[in-house]
Amino acid sequence: MANLVYQFKISLEGISPTIWRRILVPEKYNFWDLHVAIQDAMGWMDCHLHEFKIKGEIAGAVAHIGIPDEEDLDTGREVLPGWEVPVSAYLTDIGMVAKYWYDFGDDWMHEVVFEGVLLREKGKKYPKCIGGERACPPEDCGSVSGYYELLEALRDPNDPENKELVEWARNYDPDWFNIEKVNLHLQDS
Repeated sequence: MANLVYQFKISLEGISPTIWRRILVPEKYNFWDLHVAIQDAMGWMDCHLHEFKIKGEIAGAVAHIGIPDEEDLDTGREVLPGWEVPVSAYLTDIGMVAKYWYDFGDDWMHEVVFEGVLLREKGKKYPKCIGGERACPPEDCGSVSGYYELLEALRDPNDPENKELVEWARNYDPDWFNIEKVNLHLQDS
């Protein structure tokens, strides 16, 4: 069993107030494992493609890590398979940042900051969420602009133009965050 855990802060870009999570993951994680932990911690449902983008040591070089696709080969862009690439191979220094792109249609961009290395606490399960704020947008709400349209509809549920959106997102609370429920979801994965 590995004795170290990595701490990351994940923030959804383009939304204010910020939707964020702070998670701890085992040091042995690869990028597929990190993807699953981000999905579970943020509240996404893993219905869409994803990719990590990380600036490499070579000036201007960017590594793309996710699910390789035939289309990528046609364009000459190399996407490394996330299940084969350890997180520790790219995120080596505290403060390093990766971009996590989820849903290539709605384009949810996340900033993933490597905050540190900690000793694993005996008897604790990982991955683990240790902080966060606000609920992730509902899947397929239509990107940042669609999210703001949804919030506007929820503010005035009696507006006839908003009725369909309000019905679609009837149980959505943008301010919801419950660390215990997030951790139960993380532990079930």
